[in-house]
Amino acid sequence: MLRHLAIRDFVIVDRLELEFAAGFGALTGETGAGKSILIDALALALGERADAGVVRAGCDKADVAATFDIGKLPQVGAWLANNDLDAEDELILRRVLDAGGRSRGYINGSPATAQQLREVGDFLVDIHGQHAHQSLLRADAQRALLDGHAGLAASAQQVATAYRSWRDALQILQTASTGAEALEREREQLEWQVRELDSLAFTAEEWAELEVEHRRLGHAASLIEGAQFALDALADGEAACVGQVDRVAMRLDGLASYDPALQEVAGLLQSAQAELAEAASTLRRYADRVDLDPARLAEVERRMEVVLACARKYRVQPAELPGLLAEWQARLATLNASTDLAALAARVEAAQAAYLKLAGQLSAGRQRVAGEMGAAVSALMQQLALASGRFEVALLPLAEGAVYGLEQVEFRVGGLAGQEAKPLAKVASGGELSRISLAIQVLTSRSASVPTLIFDEVDVGIGGGVAEIVGRLLRELGGERQVLCVTHLPQVAARAEWQWQVSKETRDGATLSSIQPLGVDQRVREIARMLGGVEVTDITLAHAGELLRSTPVLARK
Repeated sequence: MLRHLAIRDFVIVDRLELEFAAGFGALTGETGAGKSILIDALALALGERADAGVVRAGCDKADVAATFDIGKLPQVGAWLANNDLDAEDELILRRVLDAGGRSRGYINGSPATAQQLREVGDFLVDIHGQHAHQSLLRADAQRALLDGHAGLAASAQQVATAYRSWRDALQILQTASTGAEALEREREQLEWQVRELDSLAFTAEEWAELEVEHRRLGHAASLIEGAQFALDALADGEAACVGQVDRVAMRLDGLASYDPALQEVAGLLQSAQAELAEAASTLRRYADRVDLDPARLAEVERRMEVVLACARKYRVQPAELPGLLAEWQARLATLNASTDLAALAARVEAAQAAYLKLAGQLSAGRQRVAGEMGAAVSALMQQLALASGRFEVALLPLAEGAVYGLEQVEFRVGGLAGQEAKPLAKVASGGELSRISLAIQVLTSRSASVPTLIFDEVDVGIGGGVAEIVGRLLRELGGERQVLCVTHLPQVAARAEWQWQVSKETRDGATLSSIQPLGVDQRVREIARMLGGVEVTDITLAHAGELLRSTPVLARK
């Protein structure tokens, strides 16, 4: 669960340190005070897209760090180990965003990508945004909700991969069938080119060796003359330096008996004697090997000319010829496979069969869960003052299948205003849609394994007795998970086990947001404000007190 959140210079927050508790908590405050900023900051730490606009005006960077207790989440520990990251009972996710838009992420102090933050964040927090009911109208969102609730997300991904493999194989077959003549011409041309380069038997390493040998053979006379000159100067000439160094060393060695200070110089000259002797020996061996070889020079030049001619023909550098050959060989292999229509057809058939098998398994899983999900959401709708409503998950078969499977998932609602079950977008009003969305979110959250659930004003369009029921549902959910709800509804806030108030003020000409944990008396005044507006009366205070006294936790206190 989420234990701690530290925010610095984020939007209108300068510095904020929050300690989170278990159960159901509410975040309240006036409109514009910055309630959703807390959620946005947490989302940034969880790897959401970074926007430089969230850096507080006049600041260099925004910094958000979230600390989680993962002692009971072995899947998180496994993920950390697989990514070579420290795995402890405590996990710290941090994100730093500078004013230029550059973002840096950290997991337990180690650098991490935004993708890694998102991956591990999926195990930790599930955020339901205030516009979730709008996305609920999209077919892809409905399908994702069903698959997530049924635990079929991995199966759906396998189906998508199999579908793309099938369609790719089909495209290759169609291309080969319609362009067989052109492909055959290309194949024949490539075969001739590959034979030519193959017969050349040339490697990039050979070209480097040829260049070195050509330089050596072409300058053999100069090399021989230079080696002999060096030998004469070092050891063989009348004034050879080896002999002169020997005489100097002997003279200094004798003088060192008079002054030990010369002993060091004498030692250095003795070392030089050894080095000079080794150099002379090496030069003699080199001179013995170097020889004028016009025949070999001509042979090397002929080989280089053949390679150069081939390189000019194909407009590449000589060293690039082996790579060109490999490229042609790969293309030829592809063309050879493409011209075998029977093999391509068999490949298409096998890929289609693999897709249909996986898609059939996915369909069976969806059918198994669709009815159960429909009944469960319908039951929650009854609690949310939609007593006449009936929720259904329809699976509409597709003739040829699609990347997402053999059916289209469609959420339907019936019974509202006496209507038959129809697509959600066609029958639900704004208020009804928000309640249905909340019911679905509560259901899918119960079935998930994520320990922390955050609801950001998902109760928009709900009020009165329904709001109290929403609060009770979230409270029940808080008995199983850590739940945080950003809300404007006093009935929801009153059901929370703990409550924070968000406010804003102007300090030194800057508007800043702050969050304050509320005690019992403070909660009464905040609930009263939510009930009656800015002017808090005795009546609203009494009503607020009554709402809070109905909360089991406060009754125990």
